[in-house]
Amino acid sequence: MAQRHVGNVLNRFEAAGFTIVGCKMARLTPALLREHYAHVASKPFYPEIEEFMSSRPVIMMALEGENIVQKVRDLLGPTDSRKAAKGTIRGDFGTEMMKNVVHASDSDENAKIELARFFKPDELFKI
Repeated sequence: MAQRHVGNVLNRFEAAGFTIVGCKMARLTPALLREHYAHVASKPFYPEIEEFMSSRPVIMMALEGENIVQKVRDLLGPTDSRKAAKGTIRGDFGTEMMKNVVHASDSDENAKIELARFFKPDELFKI
């Protein structure tokens, strides 16, 4: 959001052939972030994640496609944008590890959990 890459990122997902079945903008609360990042909330670096993720609104998307989790992760590149190859979203738009451009689910199971966390059922559309 800060670097004004929203349209570029959305375009990358569409160009890759994914179907956007949910999309909205929201500000993430500290409580929601602690739930989402529960696996690292006790780590010393967590306050930096929470501060960054709550500093401005975020765009949340639900994507659909074959082998979607792995294909999205490949399109994004590694979490540390400094190590991401050019041509990936993080490699082209990211600048550091703790302030990432895009989050993505790491498994089908977590994708279901995260979709339920961030979207109401009537906010997801089958096309």
